[in-house]
Amino acid sequence: MTSTTTLKVGIASLEQYKARTMAIARGEYKPSADEPKVWFQSIESLSQVLSEKNRALLALIAQTEPESVNELALRTGRAKSNLSRTLKTLEQYGLIHFEKGPGRQMAPRANYSGVSLEMSFQ
Repeated sequence: MTSTTTLKVGIASLEQYKARTMAIARGEYKPSADEPKVWFQSIESLSQVLSEKNRALLALIAQTEPESVNELALRTGRAKSNLSRTLKTLEQYGLIHFEKGPGRQMAPRANYSGVSLEMSFQ
């Protein structure tokens, strides 16, 4: 079943993200529960991952819960190879995961019902 939670994402430069990660690793910083879970390096990278086409794909996955990538390719009319690359990117950002489908197939599942953005101007 699709989650009805919202993924909080943030924008941070690579240097800021590395500094934050190292501070966490050294025990100098403990992220709070309400901080972003996923970080993008720029608004541009966020907009590429969450393009209109990809948001429609996420909605379709959430609504129809396809049993395989093949089924999703048929529903979207997209080539399986192109769709697989997109799904891999969405998985890397934690937006989807795969469950065992029929036979040896993998079924994509949406992890969230939406995304909220947190961004500082500093």
